[in-house]
Amino acid sequence: MAITVSNITKLFGKQKALNNVSFSVEEGELLGFLGPNGAGKSTLMKIMTGFLPANSGEIQIDGQKISVDNTEIRKNIGYLPENNPLYTDLFVKEYLEITAGFYHLKNKKQRVTEMVELTGLGDEQHKKIGALSKGYRQRVGLAQALIHDPGILILDEATTGLDPNQLEEIRGLIRKISTEKTVILSSHIMQEVEAICNRVLIINKGKIVADGGIAEIRNGKLKKSQQVIAGFAEKISADQLLAVENIKGVVPDGENWLIESDGNTDIRPVIFRFAVDNNLTLLTLQVKQQNLESIFQQLTRENAS
Repeated sequence: MAITVSNITKLFGKQKALNNVSFSVEEGELLGFLGPNGAGKSTLMKIMTGFLPANSGEIQIDGQKISVDNTEIRKNIGYLPENNPLYTDLFVKEYLEITAGFYHLKNKKQRVTEMVELTGLGDEQHKKIGALSKGYRQRVGLAQALIHDPGILILDEATTGLDPNQLEEIRGLIRKISTEKTVILSSHIMQEVEAICNRVLIINKGKIVADGGIAEIRNGKLKKSQQVIAGFAEKISADQLLAVENIKGVVPDGENWLIESDGNTDIRPVIFRFAVDNNLTLLTLQVKQQNLESIFQQLTRENAS
């Protein structure tokens, strides 16, 4: 199922939690929703599920508007909130049967069996939820979010607090689920989104600051400038490079120069022409590859004001 978010604004008193947010999610897409704590991720997810109303704007699923009152369209959404609220005194299978009853499923027992198998809860289904590890509690949360077979699954910080083994297991489960459903996964950890998703949407202070594929972000295509490493056989000065068109910053980088463009354009041809025109031997010329964490930090800092 496809989702269209149009001009969503949400106020809490005088504080603007979301500011004119718009984006779309294609059917079957696995979208990573990334941002620092307090960026507005959870607020937007609650509006997308119909739990909270927006002050302005609208969200549609396959052309139907999401609202607090439209319970019919909300049946197409499965939601696992950040704190994963569970009834810890209930047994796993008992809890899932009760959840299935909320949706008035005719095949309740069959769906519970299917969810237990899908989420790997077979050995835990007769245990109390309170006795489970964090990883297995997350599995129970996923099972309850999926039990009514929704077309859309929204996961808010679903991997927070898991140990490395649990983390990899939940990642694999989310990838498996995404082959049949549209999945939106929120996180404040760049590496987590990279490990699971193909597309990343970054939000900061209630605004979308970047939207694109992992490769685009890694290669700097969503940034406002490009950084290039250039090395010459001859000695040159920073002033010589700064005089070149589209270059706004130059700093030494070992035996090379780290050169920054004044816009998101490829400045390698400009540097190559500079070398030819000045009879310089160009030894190195490549785009600097930054890790995703530093890119995320730069994007959120640039848009913090």
